[in-house]
Amino acid sequence: MTAETTNRWVAGIEYNGARFKGWQKQKHHPGPSIQEALEKALSNVANHPVDVVCAGRTDAGVHASAQVIHFDTTATREERSWLLGLNSNLPDGISVNWVQPAERDFHARFSAVARRYRYFIRNQMIRPGLMHDTVTWHRFPLDAEKMHEAAQALIGEHDFTSFRAKDCQANHPRRTMHHVNVFRQGDWVVVDVRANAFLYHMVRNIVGVLLPIGQGKKPVEWCREVLASQDRKKAGITAPAFGLYFVDVTYPDFPELPIRDDGPPFFQFMSGALL
Repeated sequence: MTAETTNRWVAGIEYNGARFKGWQKQKHHPGPSIQEALEKALSNVANHPVDVVCAGRTDAGVHASAQVIHFDTTATREERSWLLGLNSNLPDGISVNWVQPAERDFHARFSAVARRYRYFIRNQMIRPGLMHDTVTWHRFPLDAEKMHEAAQALIGEHDFTSFRAKDCQANHPRRTMHHVNVFRQGDWVVVDVRANAFLYHMVRNIVGVLLPIGQGKKPVEWCREVLASQDRKKAGITAPAFGLYFVDVTYPDFPELPIRDDGPPFFQFMSGALL
């Protein structure tokens, strides 16, 4: 396909990561991936093979309420036809919320200047039944204010080696953290993070450091010490994947994209008048 015969499209996706082995299709690791499911559905609707590019790859078990993809196709379809056709061909756990034409210079990954995640902790004595694979459960009381205070050490540009998984393939560990906000809503503790980009397991490793601080096992200063050590072995555990959601991506050159940053849906209730 040549640039003269193809059109570029952009779409907003949500998915339940518990059903998949992560975003990226794997040659040597069996199991369904979100990328593979989307490409299969797109290829069926377009009637030719289609590749997709996403804003940010997510790990196995990680969810998304506002993932963004782009794809190129020679097929001529209306926006409604793409939307209905894709959702008819996708497996349970993945939905396309919107589709629209894109400029040729739009790139789901490289046009983005920031990504945002939210990590949800159900902080109660009894483990949740209805949301067992969509949130993280922590039975011991957490001090969200101390967690928030500790997390402010991460703001700005830093070497995040201490929060980088050993299998990370990024060229370098420096990232710019825009904000890390930790707050409580009833029995929920939410960690909201925004950065220019993230390393492999970076958010989950940050939460793994904040949890013992919130529980009182580590002092507030420990987060800053872990960051300065640039040593993954000095940090805490990798928090479970199920509590993590990709919730927003920023494209300053493409403000017309209908990206909503208020997800996932249950967060809207948490933030509203019901509490």
